[in-house]
Amino acid sequence: MAQTEYIVIRAQEDGVNVIGLTRGNDTKFHHTEKLDKGEVMIAQFTEHTSAMKIRGKAEIHSAHGIVESETKK
Repeated sequence: MAQTEYIVIRAQEDGVNVIGLTRGNDTKFHHTEKLDKGEVMIAQFTEHTSAMKIRGKAEIHSAHGIVESETKK
């Protein structure tokens, strides 16, 4: 199996949701985690996970740089 990329998600507020989306013909939610302020999650794209959706204010670190998500207003 080829080396897969990791991302680091650091919650900036309570209740940040990290949602894994499946790979294949139909994209579906397959896993959800909730992070509170200051918590960090290290996630990996796999043969089953093709995308991740992050809801809430968080800092996302990857090989491509740092991105910040925002709180829905």
